Amino acid sequence: MNRCAAVLLFSVFFTISSAAQKKASVQRQPPGDVLLLRDGWTLQSSCKVDKKGEVISTPQFAPAGWHAVTVPTTVVAALVKDKVYPDPMFGMNLRSFPGMNYPIGSNFSGSPMRQDSPFMVPWWYRKTFVLPESYRGKTIWLDFAGINYRANIFLNGKQIAGYDDVAGAWRTYEFNVTGSALAGKTNVLAVEVFSPTEKDLAITFVDWYPASPDKNMGLFRDVEIRTSGPVAVRYPTVVSKLDSDGRAHLTVTTLLKNGSSQALKGVLKGQIDKAEFSQDVEIGPNEQKDVTFDPAQVQELNDDHPRLWWPAQMGKPDLYQLKMSFEIGGKASDTAETKVGIREITSKLNENGKRIFSINGKNILIRGGGWAPDMMLRENSQRLHDEFAYVQDMGLNTIRLEGKLESKQFFDLADERVILVLAGWCCCDFWEHWQNWKPEDYKIAEQSLRDQIYRLRSHPSLLGWLNGSDNPPPPDVEQTYLRVEKELLWPNPVISSATGKPTSVSGDSGVKMSGPYEYVAPSYWEQDSLGANHPQNCNPGGCGGGYGFNTETSPGPAVPPIESIQKMLPKEHRWPIDDWWNFHAGGGEFKDIHVFTDALNARYGAANNLEDYTTKAQLQTYEGIRAMFEAYSRNKYTSGGVIQWMLNNGWPSMIWHLYDYYLRPGGGYFGAKAALQPLDPVYGYDDHSISVVNSRYEDAKGLRVVAKVLNLDMTEKFSNESTIDVTADSVVKATTLPEIAGLSPTYFVALRVSDASGNTVGENFYWLSTKPETIDWGKSTWYTTPTLSYADFTAMAQLPKVKLNVSARSERKGESEITHITLENPTKSLAFFVRLKVNKGKAGEEILPVLWQDNYVSLLPGEKREITASYHASDLGSTSPYVEVKGWNTE
Repeated sequence: MNRCAAVLLFSVFFTISSAAQKKASVQRQPPGDVLLLRDGWTLQSSCKVDKKGEVISTPQFAPAGWHAVTVPTTVVAALVKDKVYPDPMFGMNLRSFPGMNYPIGSNFSGSPMRQDSPFMVPWWYRKTFVLPESYRGKTIWLDFAGINYRANIFLNGKQIAGYDDVAGAWRTYEFNVTGSALAGKTNVLAVEVFSPTEKDLAITFVDWYPASPDKNMGLFRDVEIRTSGPVAVRYPTVVSKLDSDGRAHLTVTTLLKNGSSQALKGVLKGQIDKAEFSQDVEIGPNEQKDVTFDPAQVQELNDDHPRLWWPAQMGKPDLYQLKMSFEIGGKASDTAETKVGIREITSKLNENGKRIFSINGKNILIRGGGWAPDMMLRENSQRLHDEFAYVQDMGLNTIRLEGKLESKQFFDLADERVILVLAGWCCCDFWEHWQNWKPEDYKIAEQSLRDQIYRLRSHPSLLGWLNGSDNPPPPDVEQTYLRVEKELLWPNPVISSATGKPTSVSGDSGVKMSGPYEYVAPSYWEQDSLGANHPQNCNPGGCGGGYGFNTETSPGPAVPPIESIQKMLPKEHRWPIDDWWNFHAGGGEFKDIHVFTDALNARYGAANNLEDYTTKAQLQTYEGIRAMFEAYSRNKYTSGGVIQWMLNNGWPSMIWHLYDYYLRPGGGYFGAKAALQPLDPVYGYDDHSISVVNSRYEDAKGLRVVAKVLNLDMTEKFSNESTIDVTADSVVKATTLPEIAGLSPTYFVALRVSDASGNTVGENFYWLSTKPETIDWGKSTWYTTPTLSYADFTAMAQLPKVKLNVSARSERKGESEITHITLENPTKSLAFFVRLKVNKGKAGEEILPVLWQDNYVSLLPGEKREITASYHASDLGSTSPYVEVKGWNTE
């Protein structure tokens, strides 16, 4: 059976919508002379099209029965939206898609696609549009920001690019279509897209979550038409160098493209703030040329008092507008503008060979999470804003992109929301199978890097670039990458890989990627210290404890709250844990969550139902995430930072996130928020010390630190009060807890920090066990270190029931609704791990996304707290907010 016959046979099992003739909605257009080709596309399998591109790209061709789609979209994303396939995010629906019968937990991206898959054949994207009459006489450019993986491109009956030239998921393409485009008339664009093979430099999710059945083939980024005069201006950038006295020296560079067949002379002009500069330029026929302004020759590019761009918690993120224009004979050929930040990011290896980052001359402790894009690469502007709001709310300062290089909006938001981005290539796929690369792959890799450096280099949020992930590239590839980065004036640190493996080209990386990724006891992160005397069976750079810069690590699974499980799985598979749960775990070593579950049952008591399990899962994740971040914070700058693996999920998952696919924050989110508060009182699992971590870049004087040790019945067993000064970006030990007799099997440590005026500026609440939690260091692997004996928190089941006094009021502020909740514990018992929700009415669903001032809180006897929740007012609809309160031991 040929491929098309197999596809047609499969397709009879689905109802295919034919909506090609629907009227397109009004397109959102970017400013300036740019036409965004977003709405009004049609899509069809080549198996159902018997014409060639030269015909399909003409007005005479009728796309009968084609799917109406909006670009950007992958093929499968479009078909899901058109109801051809069911929601792949629910249950095991994804397994019903064609070609998805590979073993669960294996890496589909590294396996051949089935020959009868409908995505083995190319698919056609077609778009009809009218170019404005004003485009006549101009150079017309056709831009593709992302095509996965290969394509033949046709415009108005002419092929403008072919299969061999359009190859590479991380390439960007700009074609001069002046000779084919029709100003003032109807134009037809047709793109024949081919899916990647397992031997292509494609987009993969490794062991994070399943790959889409089409391996994300399609036009997954914007398609645009833009115009210029004979010479176009692209990718303007400022590279900043700062003196110790704060003086800035700015190198400005931009790419010029001559779209004509003649050599041209002109003047390149630039302006940043009040500084203006220019130089004469000659550019050959159809030449592309980088032009640079050197501050050593241009006095205007030296600023004695620059307004600097700072990331989160360090200062104000000032942005300047950089404008570049090219003039021929006094007439503007093209103009390009972009926002830039004046800042300098550097890194160095400290005395222990560990990498420390600095910005504008000040050290910065990296505390971030690994980004996961939507499984089908769907873009959602509002969701992106909401996720950045979550990152800010937790106190993170960095997002790592492992080979998933996001949209322009993502980087613009990072610049504006002052979140650093550590970008680079992916692991565990053909990107790191260098021994199997063909000559073409070397070219695709080099051009992919060139395209990405061009588009990313102007963003002040870029922290650095990793030329490899789980492995550094071989010398020839690394040298190529370094050459490109040097040529294009990449302004930030470059690291050979995310691992501690040295290279013969660039030497030691100064970072480590030593895990763990599976559950470990909270004490792991501080017990594994620099020079710790235990067997080192981990990756180069040491195990995962709080020293060095750990580019990816995690205390394991992050089972979401019960509502997400109910949304993710059908009722018959929610409890007990079964293979449907495992399908929503990870791949490889992470195909199930038994290590996490074994620890949960041993530490908190065996879970006997779904609600019991998910509540205990939030507890265990809270303490694990908090312990990880606090170990790295307490040990700065023996530690350079840590990237939690991961920040989010691209599909509903049981593992690796700080908030889940449905944007529901759980225990991990609030454990991170507790650990990342600007003035954080930290309990040391290794030495019982109480320290205050100051993440502010200003001194904190006269801090009052109160530490109390409480038994299960709230009997106070120890109390200490101390007053300390904590200088900017530093750590000070306040006290050390002594040996205490008469502790209950589970006991608590309550920490509170007040400023000189008596205002609470930091607090933490720990639950601890008199039973030692011991770790089997000798059996460490790259992904976990087993626990020999677990802490015992089963006594918490004996906590008396508590009835809280709860009141709430809500107010509207602009587009936000803010609900103020007052909690009071009038009893003599602890109200433990109290979860708050704001619902859409009494019987409605939880409002998401939501920014909580705090959650999963514990209230001591007599304690009263006010907690706020902020959310989109539009999410309420016609309902009123209803506050739901439920704790470990509340009535």
